[in-house]
Order: sequence, then structure tokens, then C-alpha cells
Amino acid sequence: MKLIKSLQKIGLATSLLASVMFSGITGAAESEAVWENAQKRGALRCGAAVAPPYVIRDPKSGEYSGVYVDLCREFAETHLGVNAVFVDTTWDNIIAGLQAGKWDMSLALNRKPKRAMAVGFTISPMYQEVSFVFNGENPKISPSAKYLNDFDKEGITLAVMSGTVQEQGLTSVIQKAKILRLPGNDETRLALISRRADVLVDAADTNRIFTSINKEWAVDVAPTPALLKQGIALAVRKGVSWSDIEVFNIFLEEKIAKGDVARLAQMYTEKSIEAAE
Repeated sequence: MKLIKSLQKIGLATSLLASVMFSGITGAAESEAVWENAQKRGALRCGAAVAPPYVIRDPKSGEYSGVYVDLCREFAETHLGVNAVFVDTTWDNIIAGLQAGKWDMSLALNRKPKRAMAVGFTISPMYQEVSFVFNGENPKISPSAKYLNDFDKEGITLAVMSGTVQEQGLTSVIQKAKILRLPGNDETRLALISRRADVLVDAADTNRIFTSINKEWAVDVAPTPALLKQGIALAVRKGVSWSDIEVFNIFLEEKIAKGDVARLAQMYTEKSIEAAE
């Protein structure tokens, strides 16, 4: 009887182990093979919301360029052997569109724990800090303003793109000033220029371009304490296999190590400034 019970226990343990192994295999089989699917389709679809120098869209031709656009295009053409197709979206919809399968990757997304619960992230080829731009002649703001409290005052309006991490960060700290949420960076810049807003809140790299174009009056400040300092990555759907994400990470590691990402950032910053002058 003892032998029978021992055999029964061994049989139960073996059954449980087989069940766990089968479950793991099934889970792995259900992972999305995003690169293989792109190759079958003949195109890698990249969701793109405008944010120079990361993502730039020519208003006349509709053509895309920018640091993350070039990375997506090179990976698609060189490593997958397919074309990169860029799908126009907004920061409000860039995650929802990815989850709905409208594209395979979302470009230039800040890595945040909450977002990581909804999508998968690559490593960050670049890092972002948020800065404030204001008119140096605006009587509401001291030319030497640098602290968050200098901008969080009654009567001051801060313009920011809706759906961005800049908006989320701003909402969490601003108590007295008004936050003007607008759909794109053209609208936020126009709000500052027209004095509908007193402060433009955006990524420091993007604001650096705007300030260089309007250096006769624009003041750019990285507020203290820092509003946001985060990595900017590319995102895929949550079900994409880790091995697929690692393929892209290896590609990015090489681009970073060779200095290609830094050169792209410098080039597109200079091009954005020249195009606007």
C-alpha cells in the first residue's frame, strides 16, 4: 500500500509539472511575434505623434523624419527587410491605437511604470527633461524665475499638449496656475506667441528648438525641482514576446554605442531650427 501511495504521489507531481510546463509552452505560443507578422505583411507600422526632434512631420509633403522615425525606418529596412509605414496619431491616442492593433510600434514614448502596465517598452536611446518657456518681457513672470512656485501663481496660464507625460506631470504639481491643454505642439506654441498662455511646457529638446528660433524674447528654464526626467523609448503591445523586444534593444544598443543617436539628435535639432527661420 505504501508503494501504491508513493506511486500515486509521484504520478500527481508529474501531472502537475506537466501541466505547468504545458501552460508555459501555451503562453509562449500565444506571444505576439511582431517582427514575423511585419515581414508577412511587408511593412512595419509605426504610430507617430509629432514632437521635434524625435518625430517631425513635413506639413506640405506629410513625410516623416526625426530621431525615432529614422530608428524605426532603419530597423524595418535593414533587419526585417520591409518598409516602415508611419501612421499619424496624437498623444491622446498613441497608446490606445497601439493596443487596438492600428500599428506595431509607438514612437518616442516616455517610460513610466503606469504605461509599462499597458505596453511593452524597449530601452531608452534618449532621455527627456521638461522645461518652461516664457516671454522675458511678461510682467507676470520674473526674468530670473526658476522654481516651480515662480510659475504656479494665480493669473498665470501654462500651455501643454494633452495626453503627454508633460501634462500628467504638470497636473500633479500645479495648484494655483491655469493649465491650458491643447492637442499639438503647434497649438501650444501659438498660445504662447499670441499671449493666450504665459508659459509653454514641453520636452527640453523640443523647447530648445523653439527658443533658438525666438531668442529675442523667449526664455527657457528647467524648473527646480525637476518636473520630469525620464527615458524616451519605443513601445509595443503587451503581448509581444520578450525575445522580439530584445532584438530591437540590441539594435538600439549598437546605435547608441556608435554615437548615431546623438548625431541624429543634433542633426534634427539643427534642421528644425533652420526650417523655422
